[in-house]
Amino acid sequence: MSLFRHARFETSIAKPSGLPDSDSPEIAFVGRSNAGKSSALNTLVGHNRLAFVSKTPGRTQLINFFRLPSGVALVDLPGYGYANVPEAVRRQWTNLLERYLSTRPNVIGVVHLMDSRHPLTPLDRQMLDWFAPTGRPVHILLTKSDKLSRGPAAATLMEVRSQLPQWGDNVTAQLFSSLKKTGVEETERVVGNWLEALIPDPEKQKPPAEEEGRG
Repeated sequence: MSLFRHARFETSIAKPSGLPDSDSPEIAFVGRSNAGKSSALNTLVGHNRLAFVSKTPGRTQLINFFRLPSGVALVDLPGYGYANVPEAVRRQWTNLLERYLSTRPNVIGVVHLMDSRHPLTPLDRQMLDWFAPTGRPVHILLTKSDKLSRGPAAATLMEVRSQLPQWGDNVTAQLFSSLKKTGVEETERVVGNWLEALIPDPEKQKPPAEEEGRG
């Protein structure tokens, strides 16, 4: 069964004080406004209307929680970088996003969405500069890859990957298309590895064997 299937909407949060009490793993989805974040979420969970999709950038103004049957939460954060809103609103969105990512201990990783035609913008780099030092993994989805032909898409992916070492070993990237439904299995594999890393290795939990001859 798909890792992301059967997600259900749980709650929307407007202020950091409203975050639900939970120690379950959370996977945060971040990206510039109009990077295709809501469309990607809908594609991953196999539900066309789970996350609201708008043609108007900047409509995701809340933190939206979607709960999987496993208890893991997919957390849709407000898009950043949209200038056509009042400064006070933009500051509120930024504060909400930063407070969540910096204070939420059960965020196990970030799925960072970038338009494949405009990857690694200054604001995307700023996000990586800020979050990558936490040591938690970041997986970049280069969205709308169907807008590029195969050659330019492959070249874009190669160029982005060549720049990732500056943010450490925990930042990875892939192509993704909500329209063509491509890239879902790779995303599941990456995020699945994050979750598997949380499961204790039973071999490592065994007490050390007594030295032979002691006792």
